[in-house]
Amino acid sequence: MENEKGELVDLYVPRKCSATNRIIKAKDFSSVQISVAKVDENGRATGEIQSYALCGFVRQSGEADDCLNRLAQRDGFLKSVWSASR
Repeated sequence: MENEKGELVDLYVPRKCSATNRIIKAKDFSSVQISVAKVDENGRATGEIQSYALCGFVRQSGEADDCLNRLAQRDGFLKSVWSASR
């Protein structure tokens, strides 16, 4: 919910799973959020990060590593990764 100034005033803003686009509920204790630092051409961190949230369903089904590789490849962090699910 937003106020008149356009600021978010909710106490809890739910996250969405980066792989499945499901809403991560407050009681999903097996969900994780992984932050990857962006680096320059010399390999130094620039201070910017890319965050990936994975819900417990993805982790419990054993697909978290494939999903994280696919998301990182999409965003340019990995060149090419062979996946067993392809």
